Amino acid sequence: MARGLGKGINAFFPEIEKEDKDSIQEIAITQCRPNPYQPRKTFHADAIEELKESILQYGILQPLIARKSIKGYEIVVGERRFRAAKEAGLKKIPVIVKELSDEKMMELALLENLQREDLTPIEEAQAYANLMHELRVTQEELSSRLGKSRSHIANMVRLLSLPDYIIASINNGELSMGHGRTLLGLKDKEKLRPLVNKIRKEKLNVRQVEKLIHILNQKPENKKEKPKKDMFLSDRESILRDRLGTAVTIQRGKRKGKIEIEFYTDDDLERIIEMLEE
Repeated sequence: MARGLGKGINAFFPEIEKEDKDSIQEIAITQCRPNPYQPRKTFHADAIEELKESILQYGILQPLIARKSIKGYEIVVGERRFRAAKEAGLKKIPVIVKELSDEKMMELALLENLQREDLTPIEEAQAYANLMHELRVTQEELSSRLGKSRSHIANMVRLLSLPDYIIASINNGELSMGHGRTLLGLKDKEKLRPLVNKIRKEKLNVRQVEKLIHILNQKPENKKEKPKKDMFLSDRESILRDRLGTAVTIQRGKRKGKIEIEFYTDDDLERIIEMLEE
């Protein structure tokens, strides 16, 4: 499961925590509605029920953030608290009213989602991608502002380049993030679906999938079986794959050897070069 942001919403909007207590208003719950730019459309019933019970016992400990609209107030941050409060039968909820543009509404909704502890790897990856797009920042800038390593952000975002059926399997928990990262290294994409079916059927772990992909990536010999790769080289390939977040192949000849490092986009290439220069 995702661990949420390292720094949080205040890394982007530090003014949010500077609100004086007097700015908190008690607003009728009927006057509030969800953020129209909320990227998450599904809220787990169990989580809402648990939060409802907490609200019934302790009340809402942290005020919601909203902006004034023509028809009342739009929730910017705190939609789960809003939904749970409705379930709990509250008539009013504590709200800090902010003046925010549509763009800021979208940014805050994305950041709030990243702070959730139960994000799937795909939801986390999509949130990073959306933030970079909406805020027009690079992976390096996002890394600095969120307190996450750039390699982590890059590895997560690369999951979005997988086929939709694999993304769906990672999202519903059939495949892990490790499976997804390993599958990115398969050279012949036509072999992806049969391999995924094999993973599901035989419940293969990531290490087993790495070994299979290593075999599938080897060029077949017409006359004789290709000799097994030195275990030392295989281990080094694995170390480099984990370090660089991409497929790596090491070949040793009689007099010299070579290391092949795959990249998928110009940004991915730049990321790898900077990591090698460190």
